[in-house]
This record gives sequence, structure tokens and C-alpha cells, in this order.
Amino acid sequence: MARYCESVCRLCRRENQKLFLKGDRCYSDKCSFERRGYPPGQHGQGRIKFSEYGLQLREKQKVKRIYGLVEKQFRLTFERAERMKGVTGNNLIGLLERRLDNVAYRLGFANSRTEARQLVRHRHFLVNGKPVNVPSFTVKKGDVIEVREKSKKVTRIQGALEGLKRREVPQWLESDAATFRGKIRDLPARDDVSAPMEERLIVELYSK
Repeated sequence: MARYCESVCRLCRRENQKLFLKGDRCYSDKCSFERRGYPPGQHGQGRIKFSEYGLQLREKQKVKRIYGLVEKQFRLTFERAERMKGVTGNNLIGLLERRLDNVAYRLGFANSRTEARQLVRHRHFLVNGKPVNVPSFTVKKGDVIEVREKSKKVTRIQGALEGLKRREVPQWLESDAATFRGKIRDLPARDDVSAPMEERLIVELYSK
């Protein structure tokens, strides 16, 4: 499947917002967004005026890039959210948050969602005692996510847990860094997602 292989710092600058795509670097003085807080390209410092469609597209691109999905994955997730009961926008954010790669990142087992996705693919995590290597796996209430015994010595996982104090673990998750375990206490509510996202614009875009 196609993946973005260029500098991810350009994505933050394009969306005019810190997306925290590079882990510890985003919290340091080396962050490109802090040094050059304007869109990339020769016209990046010019005045930009978006149409209604442009605002909707930028919001969709921003959320898609935060969670590291390609267009087809994101569209399928939206269609799944649309079929569920309740508000489509809230369902969409809930499904994105419940992805295994995102949960591993939220629990502090990885410095970024990209790193978490790679760790999941390499079978470093267990869900309810069974290895899962599918980043899009949707966790449920009561599920227990833990690092495999052989993977507890992996430097990247240990380093990520040490840096967990820079970001808070959401209330719907329970993390125990000492035992390399985490638990899904409840399903994520919209208020549990602190990142500024206007899912309403995404619903409007896909409803055209």
C-alpha cells in the first residue's frame, strides 16, 4: 500500500498545526514547525484564502495525516462510521482512536503512531494474550494490550515509556508502565480527544 515517504515535518507546516508525527523531536527546539511556522514551498509565506471546499479538504487531510492513513483506509473508516448508530463524526473519531496502532501510541509504548504501526506489524504486542500484527485492529472495552515478554527489552519501547510524562494517557485507557500493560477502560468519547479537529467538515466533504 502506498505510503508517504517524504519529510513529515512538511505535513505539519502544510496543515499549519503541530501534528506530533516525529515523537520526541516535536517537543524539542529542532521542531520544524516551531522554526518555520508557515506552509512549505515558494509561496508558503503568501496569504492563503480557502473556499468552503478547501476548508473541508484541509480538515480531512489533517485528520488523515494525524492517524497515518491513506485515502482508501480513511474512506472505508468513514463509511463504517456512517453505518453505525449515533453521530457519524463522533463515530469516525472513535474508530480512529480505537485502532491498535493508535492505542499503543496512547499507552506510551511508542513515540509516534508511525513507530507504533511498525511495532504492531513486527508482532511486539499482545491483545488479550494473543499476538496481533494488524495496525487497524479495533480494540474493544475490556481488552488488555501488553508488550510481549521478549519485546520488553526493545530500546524504542523502553524509551517511549520513559517519555510518556510529556503527554497524558487518555481517561478511557489505563496504562501500567511497570508491567508493560494497558487496558481499555471504556470506549473513547469525543471529549477524550484533545486534538483540535472539526469532524463536521469531514462529514460535509464526504456527503457531497
